[in-house]
Amino acid sequence: MRYLVAAYTDAGILKEINQDSFVVRRAEYAGGEILMAAICDGMGGLSKGELASAVVIREFDRWFDEKLPSALTLHDIRAVAADWVHKLEVLNIKLSRYGGSNNCQLGTTFTGMLFIGGEYIIVHVGDTRAYRIDTSIRQLTEDQTFVAREVRNGNMTEQQAKNDSRRNILLQCVGACESVTPQVLFGRGEEGGYMLCSDGFRHNVSEEEMYTAFSAAFNSGKEAMNTALCDIGGLVKARGERDNITALLIKAMQGENDD
Repeated sequence: MRYLVAAYTDAGILKEINQDSFVVRRAEYAGGEILMAAICDGMGGLSKGELASAVVIREFDRWFDEKLPSALTLHDIRAVAADWVHKLEVLNIKLSRYGGSNNCQLGTTFTGMLFIGGEYIIVHVGDTRAYRIDTSIRQLTEDQTFVAREVRNGNMTEQQAKNDSRRNILLQCVGACESVTPQVLFGRGEEGGYMLCSDGFRHNVSEEEMYTAFSAAFNSGKEAMNTALCDIGGLVKARGERDNITALLIKAMQGENDD
């Protein structure tokens, strides 16, 4: 499997600092191409959200350089997922201690994917999201938020959750929680599209609008993917999105990479 990746990030219409961070890494091995993509949304209500997101992304960038070779030797994708979970647990403690020592609060979401050997893993904390885009668009991750929990428990409708003033209250984040319990997903790395995004990217746009833009872009290549991301980013800003806006768009395909 080969991959095309397009990325978009913007501080948005209000904030001077972009607290989102992301990383995209590739490697070649006997089984084909490996792709790691991850996105973090630093918590805007805390004083060092941009530091938290940057630290977490930097650690996963380092993991790719230092730990990926041994992961390939083991041929165990579940061991990789366990390693990622442990890394997030350790980072949660480190960031919490840093905040305590420096009289500040800092935290970040995390959604990361690794495509390897025809499979993928997703490890996720918070309300950044991973989507699958093929004949439809569907959310793969589960938001770890107050309103999402209320919807799952039948106490709130989707529409009520969208308009509720508590929609940004996270139940899990890295750095500002006593402990974190990441969601872990496994799947086949099939042909088609995937997207990772921060909540600012998707608050003011419908899934139908994203699907229409991205499914057409996947048929045209990387330049069209970049254009589609910029178009959606511009749309959500025009609609008054006040948060940082970040997304990674991934096309998985057989054959040669025309990136």
